[in-house]
Parts: sequence; C-alpha cells; structure tokens
Amino acid sequence: MRERPGSAVCEHCGAPTPPPTGNPGGPAPSAPRRRDRDEEGRARNARPRDGLGRPLPYGSPGVARQPEGVPRTPAESLTEAQRLLDDGMPFHAHEVLEDAWKAAPETERELWRGLAQLAVGLTHAARGNTAGGTTLLDRGATAIAPYAETAPYGIDVTGLMAWAQELTGRLTDGGTVPAAETAPRLRRQET
Repeated sequence: MRERPGSAVCEHCGAPTPPPTGNPGGPAPSAPRRRDRDEEGRARNARPRDGLGRPLPYGSPGVARQPEGVPRTPAESLTEAQRLLDDGMPFHAHEVLEDAWKAAPETERELWRGLAQLAVGLTHAARGNTAGGTTLLDRGATAIAPYAETAPYGIDVTGLMAWAQELTGRLTDGGTVPAAETAPRLRRQET
C-alpha cells in the first residue's frame, strides 16, 4: 500500500503518521538541543575554554573560567585583570573588567567598558581575528580617551591608547600577536 507523500499513513506500512511539518523535502526536524544552565537556571555554556576563551569540546581539559559578578574594588579589579593579561588570558581579564563595568558608578562606566574592550580586542588579535581585534581596540581606546586627564585609579589611559594604536598598526600590517607578550600595563608605572 503506497500513499502519496504528505498523507496521514505511512507509504511503507500503512501506519498513521503525524501531519507534515511544513518542510516538505527538507531534513527531518531534530529535537531541540538542551542548553547548559547554571544553578539559577540561566543559560550558560558549560563547555571548557582555552586560555583565549575559545570553546573546547565537552570533556576536554580547559582553563578555569572567571566567576561572574565577583564584587571587587577598582584596585582589585585592575590587579586581577593585569595578572590575567600577564598570564596570556585576555579573555578572562575582559570578564573581570566587565564585572567592574557593571558595578561602576555611571561616571566611570565608559572607562571600564573601554578597558574590557581593549582586553577583548587583544583576545581577538591573539586568536588571529584581525578585523575584530582592530575594531575593539579602536572602540576601547575611544571609550577611555575622555579619562586621560584624570586617569582614575592610576590607570595609564594615555599609555593604553598608545598601546592600542601600536597594536592596531601591527595587526593592519599582518603581524602576529602573542597575548602574554603583547599585554598592556593597565596602571602607570611608578617612577
């Protein structure tokens, strides 16, 4: 017994079939993929990450991720972000700076956002994403520029802007960028 495609019975055995899904001739629909969730039920990717934040296959050894929402003082945020940058983990430094951005008073939000963008710009550059790296380095430098004169928390705003411009030039010229060796100094060096 053969029925025409789209009928209510199987063309091979005559058993009832569900109505068509509106995707004739296309691939069979797959079951929705279950999303990883954290303890509060928020969607959170549980795949391990490498030192540059790239996802690895489930079960692979990875680098411990930065916990989100850790309350830190600005000085603690800068110290932890600098440690991560020096260790060649700018993606993780960006997460620390992003927490500072979210917790900052309104008058400092652009500063912390810009610092996070500089760190993620270095992340993209180290991953080989020249376009993404230069875009984020430019955005970050632009965001922190208004703070150059006041340099809150000893942040070397002028030095960071020069670093971003130099790194953007290297990327434009096709240079490679190892994350740890290219890490900026977030604070002015004491003389």
